[in-house]
Amino acid sequence: MNTKARLLLGLLIIVFFGCQKEEQKKTPPNILFIAIDDLRNELGVYGSIAKSPNLDALANEGSLFTNHYVQVPTCGASRYALMTGQRPSKLTHLRNDAIETEISDKPENEIPESFIHHLKRNGYHTVGIGKITHSADGLLYGYEESVSKKRELPHSWSELLFDAGKWETGWNAFFAYANGENRQSLKKQVKPYEAGNVDDQGYPDGLTTNIALAKLRELKTKQQPFFMGVGFFKPHLPFNAPKKYWDLYDRDSIPISDNPNIPENINLKSLHQSGEFNQYALGEEKASLSTAVSDDYARKLRHGYLASISYIDAQVGKLLQELKDSGLAENTIVIIWGDHGWHLGDQNVWGKHTLFENALKSTLIIKSPNVNIQKKKVATVVESVDIYPTLMDLCNIPITHKIDGESLVSHMAHSATKEEEVAYSYFNNGISMRTQQYRITKYFRSEMPIIELYDHTIDSNETKNIAAENPEAIARLMPILEKGNTGLYDLE
Repeated sequence: MNTKARLLLGLLIIVFFGCQKEEQKKTPPNILFIAIDDLRNELGVYGSIAKSPNLDALANEGSLFTNHYVQVPTCGASRYALMTGQRPSKLTHLRNDAIETEISDKPENEIPESFIHHLKRNGYHTVGIGKITHSADGLLYGYEESVSKKRELPHSWSELLFDAGKWETGWNAFFAYANGENRQSLKKQVKPYEAGNVDDQGYPDGLTTNIALAKLRELKTKQQPFFMGVGFFKPHLPFNAPKKYWDLYDRDSIPISDNPNIPENINLKSLHQSGEFNQYALGEEKASLSTAVSDDYARKLRHGYLASISYIDAQVGKLLQELKDSGLAENTIVIIWGDHGWHLGDQNVWGKHTLFENALKSTLIIKSPNVNIQKKKVATVVESVDIYPTLMDLCNIPITHKIDGESLVSHMAHSATKEEEVAYSYFNNGISMRTQQYRITKYFRSEMPIIELYDHTIDSNETKNIAAENPEAIARLMPILEKGNTGLYDLE
């Protein structure tokens, strides 16, 4: 081959591989979205004693958000805000049936019903497994009814999958005990925890993992980007997990809450009597605002919560390993999202459903294959409604309708901050706003006080409402708080 031919061949090779690289850049990323029910910032990477090596490793490879807040501290309403990218604008949006009421019976129209629907319209194959919306399996029926065929999101899914195993229905599986019974079948005559002598498939989340693993292997062969949503039940009540995950912990060394007391200068209407927790009738002790559970029982309950987290961490680890083994990790965005926080005896409450930090702050981890997205902790105050535009930004998909969220990509890449980053949350006849320094909450009720203020630079546990002695801060923050009220309440 002469010199001229060699030069021509070399040029062709450069052009060919250059085009291939350019084509690879244009390949839309896949998305693995993992929703974990009731997961507050209780991971090792957040400073907890939780044994969560797989989630910790993912956080160390991607972006860990240390100040992520949900819009509503209850499952269905939080997921409605996530799906639509919109903060609540009417009281319906604060209920667990928000998606059913606002979306399920609506015909398809120009505005997508969810961010998943928007991805589907832009060429994604969308797969839902487990609890992504409020329903345990994505279908609409009551706790004690037969499974229906009606989808909670009628237009979003290419495939909707679930294995209820011996529990037979999604809702039975959601409240499952290892022997095949559930909270409904046993008429709530159950404990709020269980250490089952079973393997990972002895509870429903293990079955969900198996479906997801098989589907990932199948999706690898498709010439189409995918969105896979995987919704795990734990650590939602009951705190049930295989015994081997309980065995990871020494109960005597598990700390109880460092803020167990009701905050000073508040009305008890701001809290609740732990009703969801107390309906597990065989629990050894009941909780109330007037009676705290014993330290020993608090450790047992926290033990169950931690064991449930470790169980889910193992399931997540299997999915992440499959991504790596299959080569999918090179072009897959992974998101871990907790739908709200949980009081583990904090402020004398067991459960969510408050406008305090414990119920509103939850886990958010985003790992992008984009080389421009750096590994770091992101301390910016962010909201669940920001996830919708973030995904579209990472996938280069435009949004042509109005949403409330803002993309987090700049924070992931450059730690960019605006003058006043805030997060709005809504519940219990109130609106709460978190800034870097403060949490301010206004309640629309007759019981006083109606305004609470906590300075997180000196009181991260929100132990004392300081609104009365800080009128200047209230005057500065209240107009910003009012911007978050889009028709829910009369602000006068």
